[in-house]
Amino acid sequence: MASKKQTWWRRGLRWSALGVLGFLVGTVLLVLVLRFIHPPFSALMVERRIASWFSREPYTSRHTWVPLEEMSPSVGVAVIAAEDQNFADHFGFDWAAIEKAYVHNEHSRRKRGASTVSQQTAKNQFCWESRSWLRKGAEAYFTMLIELEWPKRRILEVYLNSVEFGDGVYGVEAASTTYFHKHSSRLRPSEAALLAAVLPNPHKYRVEAPSAYVRGRQAWILRQMEQLGGEQVVKDLGKD
Repeated sequence: MASKKQTWWRRGLRWSALGVLGFLVGTVLLVLVLRFIHPPFSALMVERRIASWFSREPYTSRHTWVPLEEMSPSVGVAVIAAEDQNFADHFGFDWAAIEKAYVHNEHSRRKRGASTVSQQTAKNQFCWESRSWLRKGAEAYFTMLIELEWPKRRILEVYLNSVEFGDGVYGVEAASTTYFHKHSSRLRPSEAALLAAVLPNPHKYRVEAPSAYVRGRQAWILRQMEQLGGEQVVKDLGKD
């Protein structure tokens, strides 16, 4: 009897080890492939689509992939200025920002996030919406993978093509045509800053009807864009 239990335990351990190894190899290969192939959709898009099946509200998904070099450089600058000013220098995690956010959240009702562009890219592309530790762990794992396998320009490119700017509006091109009725290459700095201003919560803050808070954030982002050096910020990403 004891011998059978040991046999089953060993088999279970072997299959678990093979499962973990398969997951590691599969995810490493998946991320490597997506360095060269544009993902047609993201995990966030899939989750939103599935949720729409159980909702009475109408849902339309808009998404068009556009290479980074075909977007207005102001878009990348605006997002970096708004979301992750140390994007070019960190390895996926901005520990100083995380510490500041932790201290702030201990003493304030208005919570502050510290997710980098890399973390948000990992979450949008590979993970699911939740505040669980399991999702946070998956996000951290994929963040490290994309930092290891993708150059910074690719991370920014995937982020700008997958981030949500409103209900069913994914990526800069869809946002540009939906809200400004033009190609993303023609976006002005003020329009790029407005798009970036809603990113903390695109379901609460609206590009088409910006609140006073969003307008104030837009103005702050424009100042930050200028202080960071404008379009040169994105151009410098090509040097890594």
